[in-house]
Amino acid sequence: MTYRIVADSSCDLRSYDSPLETLTYATVPLKIRVGQREFTDNAALDTRQMMDAMHNYNGPTSSACPSPEEWAAEFLKADCVLAITITSSLSGSYNSALVARDMVLEEHPEKKIHVLDSLSAGGELVLIARKAASLLESGVDFEETCRQAELYAQKYQLLFVLANFDNLVKNGRMSRLVGFMAGAMNMRAVGIASHKGTLEMLHKTRGETRSLAFMLEEMDRRGFEGGPVVISHCYNENGAQMLARGIHAKWPESQVTILPTSGLCSYYAEEEGILMAF
Repeated sequence: MTYRIVADSSCDLRSYDSPLETLTYATVPLKIRVGQREFTDNAALDTRQMMDAMHNYNGPTSSACPSPEEWAAEFLKADCVLAITITSSLSGSYNSALVARDMVLEEHPEKKIHVLDSLSAGGELVLIARKAASLLESGVDFEETCRQAELYAQKYQLLFVLANFDNLVKNGRMSRLVGFMAGAMNMRAVGIASHKGTLEMLHKTRGETRSLAFMLEEMDRRGFEGGPVVISHCYNENGAQMLARGIHAKWPESQVTILPTSGLCSYYAEEEGILMAF
């Protein structure tokens, strides 16, 4: 029996090497469209080039979810597949994966395919994928792995801080004046991916130090007592390291992983943005 964990590219985990020879991992790319240019969010993506293109383009930009055919191509590569998608409130990736599952099972009813809506993005998908892999590697059967992965996903949360609002302005989600003032005043916006899969703003403050301190306070308010944490950053290694030090100071036993944001998460987080799953 072969197993495969497949995430869309909102997951910041680009690769995973399992000690189990029968277990593989892959991502299915979303696309980012900037004017006439399309950037495919895979390992070959030059994120810096994409970000520069977004900065230099005055019009609205967009993202596109993987097609059912792209998902199906990955589903065909193993007997049992767990697919993990970005929240269905932001993208059609989840529905696309469901269509792909039905397409594949119609031709190959012997396969087992489970599609999990993370209701989140970025590091939360990393945590879910790693949890599922560890369960399979310890000998847990596929159905129980999927059940536990669903429960695990419900326990974790995603906080994010935005430092740049250009994309929000260009896509009509923030006025130019407000965006300009926020940038001029060094504002940071802290938000959370709700349990319904929507993005909600929690707090606005000036300066990175204050915004990171608020994130630590929010972790405390939400009952964090230590454990795995994934911090993803869009060209903000210093901010990510500062946040990691704060976590280790309050919860010394926490296992913190720092990753660069994928193309899709860079698109949403923008320059200096930070996402934290815990």
